[in-house]
Amino acid sequence: MAEKEKVVLAYSGGLDTSVIVKWLQEEKNLDVIAICGNVGQDEKDLSWIKQKALDMGAIASEAVDMRAEYAEKILSKAIWANGKYEGVYPLLSALSRPLISKHLVDIAHQYGAKYVAHGCTGKGNDQVRFETCIRALDPELEIIAPVRVWDLTTRDSEMEWAKQHGVPVPTTHKKPYSIDDNLWGRAIECGVLEDTWNKPPADIWTMTKNLDECPADPEEVVISFEQGIPTAINGEKMPLLDLIIKCNEIAGRNGFGRIDMIEDRVVGIKSRECYECPAALLLIQAHQSLEQLCLDAETLKQKAKLDVEWASTVYRGLWFSQNRNAIDAFNAYTQKYVTGDVRIILCKGGLFVDGLRSDYSLYDYNLATYDEGDTFDHTAARGFIDLHGLQSKTWSRVQGPGSGLQPVE
Repeated sequence: MAEKEKVVLAYSGGLDTSVIVKWLQEEKNLDVIAICGNVGQDEKDLSWIKQKALDMGAIASEAVDMRAEYAEKILSKAIWANGKYEGVYPLLSALSRPLISKHLVDIAHQYGAKYVAHGCTGKGNDQVRFETCIRALDPELEIIAPVRVWDLTTRDSEMEWAKQHGVPVPTTHKKPYSIDDNLWGRAIECGVLEDTWNKPPADIWTMTKNLDECPADPEEVVISFEQGIPTAINGEKMPLLDLIIKCNEIAGRNGFGRIDMIEDRVVGIKSRECYECPAALLLIQAHQSLEQLCLDAETLKQKAKLDVEWASTVYRGLWFSQNRNAIDAFNAYTQKYVTGDVRIILCKGGLFVDGLRSDYSLYDYNLATYDEGDTFDHTAARGFIDLHGLQSKTWSRVQGPGSGLQPVE
């Protein structure tokens, strides 16, 4: 008997990928290698996912701990770039896909697999991200996307198929949410959330406290940065992975980090998305505040434009691209002196930056003060204003209000 071709499946243990393990064997006659990437999901122990795939006939199954790599190589860049798509979403799903894709490709090479498969739908962003990343890393690998081609068109039909083929799934008819979670937060969609007027049910939030459950008193926290990367909380140094976990706890217990937004997907549709991102939103806001202290105005202006471009690039699955690498190179230069402390107050869902300090601060007290010690040369202002407004003055005299050629509006 000829040896079967192999397929490496991005496996989560959820509804879609659990059905896919069996589907690939029965419909495509492939040997399945199931890979679950641990990027900080709610599950503390992913060994059950590994065993579940083996129980369903996978020839190999691995749970790969990617958390430290995710923090150090991916999330550090997101903090540098203040990465928020459409100025709101901290890209939690988009950021994990390149790293998972890299491991899928590496494992495909290791096992000599011809195919890589995923469980993304035909109307979501993740199909674009996975396939774009995989093709950038190895254009010769073939990609199978079962959810785009099978006739299981609803979640109910998938659950029925699973029951018929002995596939256990965690999803129930009562709470049919689609949830993606990792170190950078949680994404929740589907079910009652698809009506934009419905309030998000209380049970979708697991990382953040409801306001009536938050502590009555504000909590103060100091985040320390070195070259744009957070390195300590309240003076205690720790690896970035541990720091993000701790920030999720601190911000979450104070009810900070919830998002309910209408998002423009890559495939052209608007989607209602709920997110919990306590650490991501806290660290990005702290980082932006420190940048305001340590970077000059022109650099901040250019960086704000590139932050938008970076977020859009990553959202669209173009992590492995010249554009993202070039922006990261710009950011690496700008972050050389983004070192210092940011003091934050958290209280009942709110976050307030109320203190900044840095050895590289461009804020000069003697230039800024209106009290004694003021060293700003007030006499220089007149000449500056004359030059600053010279083009406006000339325009007005020749073409504008001063010329009499057009009325003042």
